Amino acid sequence: MAEADPRIETVTSADPAPVEKPRRKLLRPILMFGVPLVVIAAIALWWSLSGGTVSTDNAYVQQDKVSVASDVAGRIVEVAVKENQSVKAGDLLFRIDPEPYRIAVAQADAAIASAQVQVTTMQASYVGTGADIQAARDRIASAQQDYDRQKALMDRGFTTRARFEQAQHAVEQARASYQSALAGAEEARAKLSSGSAVPGVNPAIAAARAQRAKALLDLERTARRAPVDGVISQADRLQVGQMMMSGLPAVTIVRSGGSWIEANFKETDLADMRVGQSAEVRFDAYPGLKLKGHVASIGSQTGSETSVLPAQNANGNWVKVTQRVPVRIAIDEKSQRQLIAGLSAEVTVDTSK
Repeated sequence: MAEADPRIETVTSADPAPVEKPRRKLLRPILMFGVPLVVIAAIALWWSLSGGTVSTDNAYVQQDKVSVASDVAGRIVEVAVKENQSVKAGDLLFRIDPEPYRIAVAQADAAIASAQVQVTTMQASYVGTGADIQAARDRIASAQQDYDRQKALMDRGFTTRARFEQAQHAVEQARASYQSALAGAEEARAKLSSGSAVPGVNPAIAAARAQRAKALLDLERTARRAPVDGVISQADRLQVGQMMMSGLPAVTIVRSGGSWIEANFKETDLADMRVGQSAEVRFDAYPGLKLKGHVASIGSQTGSETSVLPAQNANGNWVKVTQRVPVRIAIDEKSQRQLIAGLSAEVTVDTSK
């Protein structure tokens, strides 16, 4: 009878209810207040740990690049390098046809010989002017004697006026010839003299020697060599048979050991940034690679100022945009992986010090 009593069953099924209510009452305040407190504590911890650093992922590896041009014009007859080849300073890159410049050296040698012959001729001419001067003196003496004799006869009335005037004219001509001989000697001496720029050397010979030195230099420059150590880039412009113009870039050498990071920080990140602060660099290409560095310099103008088409904010449609300032980050340790110019990087600068 008791088992069939419905009141007993009702009481038995309702026994757990009083136990669950206290648990729910305790869990509710924990969720309401505990979780926000944990979130606030986590935010505070993150804020305290992340304070004193600024970072940017708008950063790229930069390297010194040397654009090599030909010093002389001509046709390429030899190419000694290829793309991505490592070279040392002094290694041959390419060679220009040297034959025209060898001919120029021969022409310069001929010009030196011609100038030497001219100098020898002028020396002989100068020596000859001494004889001309002496001959002019002798003519003056002879004409003067004839004039004196004619004058004495004229005073006695034993000669004619015409003969006297002829003797007088002969003296004047002899004196004019003497002055001409003196001028010729001075001119020959002046041609043999040297200026203060090249003392002791005739200017014609000095000019021919300078011409030869230039021809030899041009001949030497037909072999273009690497000015620095590095890796060859853009070597596709070097083709045998191609004409090269003087000063036209022919190939680029990416210099070895000269890598740095150009990080473009927001202008709002620069308040506490100083030169010399330590930095950490990560690379997208090498996820596990971290390199230590420091702030080497802070740019003097924003990226928009150096762009090809800078923004014009005077048209009335101005919208304020946070500017980026290039910051140069020097790498302080040797990288275990090759740093390639243009690789993306992420830079974090410690601004707490």
